[in-house]
Amino acid sequence: MTDTLPIDAVKAYLLELQDRICDELAEEDGREGFIVDSWERPGGGGGRSRVLAGGAVFEKAGVNFSHVLGEGLPPSATASRPELAGRSYQAMGVSLVIHPENPYVPTSHANVRLFVAEKPGEAPVWWFGGGYDLTPYYGFEEDCVHWHRTAQAACAPFGEEVYPRLKGWCDDYFYLKHRKEPRGVGGLFYDDLNDWDFDTCFAFMRAVGDSYLQAYRPIVQRRRQTPWGDRERQFQLYRRGRYVEFNLVFDRGTLFGLQSDGRTEAILMSLPPLVRWDYDYRPAPGTPEAALTSEFLTGRDWLAL
Repeated sequence: MTDTLPIDAVKAYLLELQDRICDELAEEDGREGFIVDSWERPGGGGGRSRVLAGGAVFEKAGVNFSHVLGEGLPPSATASRPELAGRSYQAMGVSLVIHPENPYVPTSHANVRLFVAEKPGEAPVWWFGGGYDLTPYYGFEEDCVHWHRTAQAACAPFGEEVYPRLKGWCDDYFYLKHRKEPRGVGGLFYDDLNDWDFDTCFAFMRAVGDSYLQAYRPIVQRRRQTPWGDRERQFQLYRRGRYVEFNLVFDRGTLFGLQSDGRTEAILMSLPPLVRWDYDYRPAPGTPEAALTSEFLTGRDWLAL
């Protein structure tokens, strides 16, 4: 029944988006390119993982495309929609996480995805999800403002209420409850999007996907030459621990991938190559390290600056 939906057009866009992001990030890095790892899923579908490691700018960058099919949606996908349990499904998307080496360049994450759940004799149920968020180690207001202005511009054609709603959703979602702390400075997050017709929702997916590099690359270019030393590196590794905690404890995408028997290497490519945990570490008051949590990880309205 999905022949009534332009699934092939969505898949073509996602593959092109993956290529475009990898091409631009490899150009920005200037030393390393992305290896390509195509894989098949025993239960149906497969994907194409692309990873850059040990670059001049990016310590690890993973950009994954997947298109998986199954006979029953896993629990992570039906937690908020139990009426869909037992339906066959297909899910496709691009998900990426970029871990720069320079601690002054923030980590970034983005994904755009489509789910379709089917049942014989009934119309398919579909929804889109995605967004992007920024995780700095050393905060700069101009970077946060640029990031959020780009996100607002991507949302603007779809209604002035879209950005504030998805910005708030992002602040709520990327929150480490056990730390009582946001993961980063936010951006956009949305799930279960089918408020508009399919074509409009697909256009919104493209607006989000296409604006990611516009949001992130200027920040990389602004910070990549900033001098740094062991102090900044050790703080970066410590803060990366928060990223790992969120992805392994809370992230619905990670849970969906593991519960749907996806490829583990592709699912966990979001994790940084190096990380550390220090017992009860507290940065000294008045330091740039302390300013991260006191001034930046606060759910601020960055467009008000």
